[in-house]
Order: sequence, then structure tokens, then C-alpha cells
Amino acid sequence: MSSDLEVSALAINVTIPEMLRWTDTRRGEVFMLTTLNIRLLPDGRLAVKAYGRPVGGGRGAYVSFPVPEKPELSALVSDAASRAGALWAAHRGLG
Repeated sequence: MSSDLEVSALAINVTIPEMLRWTDTRRGEVFMLTTLNIRLLPDGRLAVKAYGRPVGGGRGAYVSFPVPEKPELSALVSDAASRAGALWAAHRGLG
């Protein structure tokens, strides 16, 4: 495998526990946020977006929103990243 292989990001998806879910509005439609997408960027930073569907159950798309800065959501992101790292290490025979 070539050493100049470029990996743009590593990503994990996490279901937001019901007690931490929230709603947000886009173009007059209310969405329930149920999933986090956490990406590890090449420079080591994490990028996080929340995804959800319209509360009304319409045919709306699965839409992304920013994640509010709340300690319990930060802890969820940190725990999820740690768990993903442990799973990867076990997969590779490192853990």
C-alpha cells in the first residue's frame, strides 16, 4: 500500500439517546435530531453534525444541523469516539 494514500476523514454515527435529543427548525419545518455523525479530520480535529427527520413525519429529507455546545452532548461525542477507537483497536488486534 502506498505511503501517499490520503484519508480525508474517519467517521462514526451515533444514535442520540432519547433524553438528549432536541428539535431544530429549518425553512419552517421542525426536525427531531436523532443521530450524530462524528468525523476525525486529517489534522486530528473532530467535526460533528446532528441529523434528523421532520417531526411531522412528512417526506422531508434527513437533514444536518449544528450540535449545541452542551456538556452532556460533548460527553456523548467523547464517549463515542473512545468507544470507536477501542473497537478499531480490537479489530486490528491491538486491544
